[in-house]
Amino acid sequence: MCRRLCWCRRNLSSSIHSSRSSSNRFLHTSLINSNSTSSTTSSQSLLGSAHEDRDSIGSSIGTSCNDVPSFFLPFRSEWSSRNVAIFDVREERLVALLDRCASPLHLKLVHAHLLRHGLDQSNYVITKLLRTFTKLCTDMAYPRLLFRQVRWPNAFLWTALIRGYALNGPIAEALHLYGSMRRNGASPTSFTFSALLKACSAIGSVYAARGVQAHTMMLAFDSDLFVQNTLIDGYVRFGCLSDARKVFDEMPERDVISWTALIVAYARCSDMEAAQRLFNDSPHKDMVAWTAMICSYAQNAKPKEALQLFDRMCAAGVPTDEVTLVGVISACAQLGAASYAKWVHNVAEERGLDGNLVVGSALIDMYAKCGNIQEAYRVFEKMSERNVYSYSAMIVGLAMHGQSKSALEVFSCMKETDVKPNSVTFIGVLTACSHTGMVDEGRHCFTSMQDEYGILPSADHYACMVDLLGRAGRLEEAYEMIKSMPVEPHAGVWGALLGACRIHSNVDLAEIAARQLFKLEPDGIGNHILLSNIYAAVGRWEDVSSVRKMIREKGLKKSAGYSWFEAKDGRIHEFFAGDSSHPLSREIYVLLDELYEKLKILGHVPVLNSVVYDVSDDEKESILRRHSERLALAFGLLSTNPGTTIRIVKNLRICEDCHSFMRKASLVANRIIVETWRWIPTSPGFQ
Repeated sequence: MCRRLCWCRRNLSSSIHSSRSSSNRFLHTSLINSNSTSSTTSSQSLLGSAHEDRDSIGSSIGTSCNDVPSFFLPFRSEWSSRNVAIFDVREERLVALLDRCASPLHLKLVHAHLLRHGLDQSNYVITKLLRTFTKLCTDMAYPRLLFRQVRWPNAFLWTALIRGYALNGPIAEALHLYGSMRRNGASPTSFTFSALLKACSAIGSVYAARGVQAHTMMLAFDSDLFVQNTLIDGYVRFGCLSDARKVFDEMPERDVISWTALIVAYARCSDMEAAQRLFNDSPHKDMVAWTAMICSYAQNAKPKEALQLFDRMCAAGVPTDEVTLVGVISACAQLGAASYAKWVHNVAEERGLDGNLVVGSALIDMYAKCGNIQEAYRVFEKMSERNVYSYSAMIVGLAMHGQSKSALEVFSCMKETDVKPNSVTFIGVLTACSHTGMVDEGRHCFTSMQDEYGILPSADHYACMVDLLGRAGRLEEAYEMIKSMPVEPHAGVWGALLGACRIHSNVDLAEIAARQLFKLEPDGIGNHILLSNIYAAVGRWEDVSSVRKMIREKGLKKSAGYSWFEAKDGRIHEFFAGDSSHPLSREIYVLLDELYEKLKILGHVPVLNSVVYDVSDDEKESILRRHSERLALAFGLLSTNPGTTIRIVKNLRICEDCHSFMRKASLVANRIIVETWRWIPTSPGFQ
């Protein structure tokens, strides 16, 4: 025993000699003290030679605490001399002390006293020491030394070392150690298999994971709940949902972790039907499962389902966190539902999460997309702390609402703080410049992005610049910028040029942009329709027919345009072009006819080239009258009180004629009208 203890002290000493910190001087003295109680004088001589001034160091321990970590200070009263025990060395106190260690040096200090008091063979203490070491340090040499000094390591000590290699590498060593463990007759525990599966995930070997599963079955762990949950988690990490589902189906017992792991896995893979079935069947639904379903519905463009599920979650009394709320806020933003937006905001306030930076930034984005930019700005103003995401959300929201001056003012305020703009911030700034035709200001911002902030312009930023130049009529300049781009232009860049060609009827550049878009997005029907519209605007009907023939040959289908309006009771009413299925259809069309007559008096002239069909002007006007956003507007006027803001959301961009119609309708009806994400300029109160 003395010889083995001596060997451990020598190894520990050699690792300490390499450091020059003051904490090590205390550790050296502790080791010298431990050797003074031993008959082995050679070790004492070896440790003593490390410092010629060891007597002065030893004497300083009794009078100063400067060389000792602060969490050892409660034991100072026990110090009297080098030869008096410093710690109460009961295992429980040593283990508690390990939880407070903040560095490998602190752990070595504890190890020194552990050696001194003969606890170097305690599996319990050494396991805790080894696990703590692997958390604080990635070097596995010392933990391996700790393991080797134990004559009869138990399963927990083996597992601790396997886990260390699984976390810090080399990963293969974790699997090799398991083989050694079995050859040495140690029986694995459920935690052993957890560590092994971590190693399998780290090396990306599903075959190794299946081998681990075979061992769990061979050793009768196939009914162990913890092991089976670990297997499900492991297979999910590999993307092997069929294996995970098989483990789940064969489990004799399942808990909330079992159900939640698989629900989350299906939701992340966008298999919402399978996720919903599991969710409905689950007897255990925790916050994680609810949140996964809500966020996945929002991410898969199913905002209604997300909001309905959140309503059920609140009714069930399940607590929510910021992740849940961000998912719900995203759903509200997609739906453009103002009452839902206010409800979610109230929930955030009730939960005390409205001051959360992530939630606050999401609320700004939500209100902006719901058409309530004033409320978005109120949330922004109330935030006690702002980061780049809250500033960016506010700038982008103002820009999309055409309030470019306000967006640039917020950007100026941001530059006066310590918050540095990111790439999204500059997309908002460039969009603001584009909507107001501020070409010079946009150029300056584009240049300063790299020169002042070190942000390399991406294809998205170039798309903003092309849009800025294109809207200003500088189409050739925009095209030259595309040709000189240091990055490959994506569909957004060419789409911005094509859109500008639509505004200025530049057929030649439109054909160049369209050819590129047909290569990048061969199935994108919108690009084909936009080129067809450009041909129609200049009366090139043969080319219109050619493009439409191309659409038919490719089998492309246009997404149906529809608009929706949120009623006072929170119900969403959807309308398609020419829709007559609504219970109030007769009243809707009567009201629209009345509006048309009043608008004619104000001088409204239909923008007939908004219709791309080769039909008579009367037929074109008839088609425009039945657009879905006009039906939604009429229903909004019928179903709300005078003075109420009308907010209409559409899945496609509003046509030029409808935009003109909405602008004049807001004057006639004396209402504020918000269409999709843009303010419709109107009477007092509008900019």
